[in-house]
Amino acid sequence: MTKTSTVHRICTTFKNRYVKLLSLSLALATSAQAQVSKAPAYPLITHNPYFSVWSNTDTLNKSVTHHWTGQEQSLLGVVKVDNQFYRFMGQAEIQYKPVLSIAEEQPYSCQYLIDAQPASGWQNADFNDADWKSGAAPFGDDRAKAGTAWTGSDLWMRRKFTLDKLPEGQMMLRVFHDDGAEVYLNGHLISTIQGANGDYEPFPLTAEAKSFLKTGNNVLAIHCKNTGGGSWLDAGLEYQVISKSPIDVKLASQTGVNVSATQTTYNFKCGAVDMKVVFTSPLVLNNLALLANPVSYITYQASSNDGRQHQVSILQGVSSNLAVNRPYQEVQANAYTKNGFNILKAGTTEQPLLQKRGDNLRIDWGYVYVAAAGAKQYISSSSDAEQSFYKSQLSSGTNRTGKQLMLNTVIPVGAVGKAPVSKFIAVGYDDLYSVQYFTNNLKPWWRNSQGATMDGVLSQSVKDYNSVLAQCRATDSKIYQDAKAAGGESYAQLGVLAYRQSVAAHQLVKSPEGELLFLSKENFSNGSINTVDVTYPSAPLYLLYNPELLKGMLNGIFYYSESGKWTKPFAAHDLGTYPIANGQTYGEDMPVEECGNMIILTAAIVKAEKNPAYAKKHWNTLTTWTNFLAQAGFDPENQLCTDDFAGHLAHNANLSVKAIVAIGAYAQMAAQLGDNATAAKYTAMAKEMAQKWEQIANAGDHYALVFKNNETWSQKYNMVWDKVLKLNLFPQKVYDTELKYYLTRQNEFGLPLDSRKTYTKSDWILWTAAMADNASDFNALVNPVYQFAIKTPSRVPLTDWHETVDGRMIGFQARSVVGGYFMKVLRNKMEQK
Repeated sequence: MTKTSTVHRICTTFKNRYVKLLSLSLALATSAQAQVSKAPAYPLITHNPYFSVWSNTDTLNKSVTHHWTGQEQSLLGVVKVDNQFYRFMGQAEIQYKPVLSIAEEQPYSCQYLIDAQPASGWQNADFNDADWKSGAAPFGDDRAKAGTAWTGSDLWMRRKFTLDKLPEGQMMLRVFHDDGAEVYLNGHLISTIQGANGDYEPFPLTAEAKSFLKTGNNVLAIHCKNTGGGSWLDAGLEYQVISKSPIDVKLASQTGVNVSATQTTYNFKCGAVDMKVVFTSPLVLNNLALLANPVSYITYQASSNDGRQHQVSILQGVSSNLAVNRPYQEVQANAYTKNGFNILKAGTTEQPLLQKRGDNLRIDWGYVYVAAAGAKQYISSSSDAEQSFYKSQLSSGTNRTGKQLMLNTVIPVGAVGKAPVSKFIAVGYDDLYSVQYFTNNLKPWWRNSQGATMDGVLSQSVKDYNSVLAQCRATDSKIYQDAKAAGGESYAQLGVLAYRQSVAAHQLVKSPEGELLFLSKENFSNGSINTVDVTYPSAPLYLLYNPELLKGMLNGIFYYSESGKWTKPFAAHDLGTYPIANGQTYGEDMPVEECGNMIILTAAIVKAEKNPAYAKKHWNTLTTWTNFLAQAGFDPENQLCTDDFAGHLAHNANLSVKAIVAIGAYAQMAAQLGDNATAAKYTAMAKEMAQKWEQIANAGDHYALVFKNNETWSQKYNMVWDKVLKLNLFPQKVYDTELKYYLTRQNEFGLPLDSRKTYTKSDWILWTAAMADNASDFNALVNPVYQFAIKTPSRVPLTDWHETVDGRMIGFQARSVVGGYFMKVLRNKMEQK
């Protein structure tokens, strides 16, 4: 047999298997019960903090898809039905052309002054700045390695440029400022920007501001004021490039959307053809191999709605922006075949492995992959992706270098009648190394298997499509049904919304000591890695469905103390700034908060597993932390707690509850270890503290936020663990009094966190609700949170910090803490143990 015929046979066999798998699993992919039809944002591809793509509009084709941080990461879908084109997914990425590049795109120098008030008229084009200093941008703190150091209070900069002709499109000011800035163009104030934005952000210029540009010489002048903390300034000008399609392209009519725990399903009417599109990210918590698999599926199902046959083909574009931090980073893209199917691959040419850390960042090392069988693949610029499909001008090149490229897959669905015809593609990401852990670069979990390669993972993912979809269906059903049984329909929908977001805010790796590490990123709340008071609210989801993952959230903190790298008598706040976990970088300790969190969660693991082995392993450390709480926990000094955004607080009654519960939890673990003397000692201590707490926190019809200040109040969400662990430290009248009072303090979108502000934390509301012993009180607290989730005007992945008056996001988004929504399910389950 010839080599050519052998290859043909293998490819044919593979394609037949592909079709068979798809047909067998079709019911599995589409039969999961429709659970959520409205969300602040819709998860599409969600694996970890870097590989995470969302749609921020209710209709999939009404916006460009985004990374959770808000940066565009385009997924573009067009279907051709006979000779008519319909766009069903995303929009073309907005293209900008620089008039004046920012420093990261093109290095530049300009004139500047630091903390030296300039003469009047410094912003004008004809101002004489000969005595100003000259320096390279950006200007800032130690992050500005290639620029000019600026750690003072005030910075003035003047940047001169020349234009041969004026740009025609919408003008944008792109600026990274820390803190506020006043921006002038040729002496005219064009923008006043408050605060710090943490990343380059575009600001549209008015027609009047654009009119200040002129041919010849121009000056962009900026005054930036640093009010404390970090400092940064870099800015440029750009204009939007408008391109019009010569082809009649219609928008597919979206007829439905349903979100379940692992899948998001859209339904469309594309003229005479109906189409279903399913995004599946197999985040199955009780299967670590599947959980760690860096591959999602996009499934397409087409059927005729007029009784006739129609020719159908689909263009699926995946932007190379999935593999960059900034869209102007250069990428290398390749097309090749492996194991009988076609593969596209793209990544930055620079490959700066683990060289950046921070919050508002995307990955710019490793590679994004798109794999499909029986499809045509090609690489184009982002702006040419649709046009090439419309004109059937598909590039045949296998390699391309550039910026904002599109990885295109054209799927020939073929003749479609009444019977549905289905195809799927696989989209994956190989990050090579995921995090740095005490100077060791750690591979993603799946790479710990001997001989593991991304090509092999993609191949296996296609072969396992049927079984993976079955596990996803089972997971979707269980998550929804467990939550519905515990708290009803609205509560179940909140749980479904929380599931993928919480899981995908972590990265799964193995430590050098061989321990599982499930490391969170503190998304949009400072970017810390493995923050203990983020693990704490996230914990219920993982206690329910895989306590090993919660251990993976605690293991690094225990190691930090037990290795001697952290020497304080209380638990650390974090392990660093994502993805660098070399030690705490948060500027202030939370002694009572983090000790209490670690002890309570260890006790919860012991109870969930009915086995004290994990506590025994760390008993000396737990004892040190418990003794710290015995001395400093009951009446906390002025310090931060997990609600650090609210500021420092002394005599915090809710933080005191945490210390008391933690001491009681330590006693419970001692009893399980057979140390009855220690158990008796600390049980007595916790009960005595609880009695004293009741006296000094008592404010009549409620219990105070601050001891002996009856005008204050707060949610005592930490008290829920007294119920969950069945410690019986606080009498029922405390719960009854608090819950009755809370119901008088609610606003339209929930119960405020405390008496200081009207904002709230939705995870804490659901913990507070879980303390209720009747459905009426529980629903009264949960329903306003559900209303927030479906009505908030903040169209981002679910925020856990919102305003209860108008439902707007205050801060935070896409955080793992929404795993805490499962507290009611956890309480019910723990009551059976």
